[in-house]
Amino acid sequence: EVQLVASGGGSVESGGSLTLSCAVSRFDVMYFMGWFRQAPGKEREGVAAIYTSRYIPYYADSVKGRFIISQDHAKNELDLQMNSVKPEDTATYYCAAKTSRPSGSWPWSVPSEYNYWGQGTQVTVSS
Repeated sequence: EVQLVASGGGSVESGGSLTLSCAVSRFDVMYFMGWFRQAPGKEREGVAAIYTSRYIPYYADSVKGRFIISQDHAKNELDLQMNSVKPEDTATYYCAAKTSRPSGSWPWSVPSEYNYWGQGTQVTVSS
């Protein structure tokens, strides 16, 4: 059974930093893990993902250079370090996992490609 529990959300001023964590029940069945966000009235979008066995990160253009995704298999944890945050980063953030092998050019940022989800954690960035 795969369980994901997200934490670390809160309020932060524009330009500040925040780190989100996702407790992962087991990494051995993961192929990809990702962070998504959803703002009110908007669709859920991919923020960052990592190919867990190869430690290869992927980022949305909107967060590239500001956010860092990392994993610690010893701690069973997936983190998202958010730096230089902007008001447009305000959203509910979700961690997600894909436990089936991706094929070809796999669209890491598409929510329907992931089969496990944690509950959301709210991030609010004030200007």
